[in-house]
Amino acid sequence: MIVKKATKKAVTRREWTKTDIKELKAHSKARTPVTKISKLTKRSIGALRQKALVLGIGLGHQR
Repeated sequence: MIVKKATKKAVTRREWTKTDIKELKAHSKARTPVTKISKLTKRSIGALRQKALVLGIGLGHQR
């Protein structure tokens, strides 16, 4: 019996464009849940929260 090793998924990094930042700010103002933003933008929740922190905007329902 041969057992395959689990391979890690390759990390693909995408730069934040001006339109991405505008979209994030709009979602912040509309108080869109982070999970929903994550699915729409195809970015991780951590990436969204980190970018919001750098921009100085609130994200999520607890602010």
